[in-house]
Amino acid sequence: MIDEEVQYRAWMLAALAGDKASYRMLLGALTRHLRGYYARRLDPTAAEDAVQETLIAIHTRRATYDPTRPFTAWVHGIARYKLVDEFRRARRHATLPLDEADVLFEADESEAASAKRDVEKLLAKLPEAKRMLVREIKLDGRSIAEVAMKTGMSESAVKVALHRAVKSLGDELGDSDADR
Repeated sequence: MIDEEVQYRAWMLAALAGDKASYRMLLGALTRHLRGYYARRLDPTAAEDAVQETLIAIHTRRATYDPTRPFTAWVHGIARYKLVDEFRRARRHATLPLDEADVLFEADESEAASAKRDVEKLLAKLPEAKRMLVREIKLDGRSIAEVAMKTGMSESAVKVALHRAVKSLGDELGDSDADR
């Protein structure tokens, strides 16, 4: 999957730069990939329709792809929405063979991974000392006393620094919301 990610991403970036041959190769590879994805979930006619709708959505939304993020996750997000649309349209319910039922209970880690990337990006804007305090206390669950002992700071100083760090993060989030 990593090799596919690298190749698909390279083709996508080249296509965004205007390379038509790379775009054709990307769409051909995605067509094969999407056919396999939908074949396991839909009847043949609906699967082919879903492939075409997904390719159209990828084409029309290609400018929204963020090159700093995994390309295959972006494609799978679009494909999943198209699958849900198909289920709604046909008023179908997803079914799985009994031997694949464990898939229903697997955690969907895509939101958690996305949230973790967002938190890391936000924390990177803090100075190292404040970043460490937020990470230790808010993310890792250590007490003020533990962190004070580890850093050699007083508990009051840790509280004040933590408060300022969290306020900085809040201000940063407030600024980014205003830009939208």
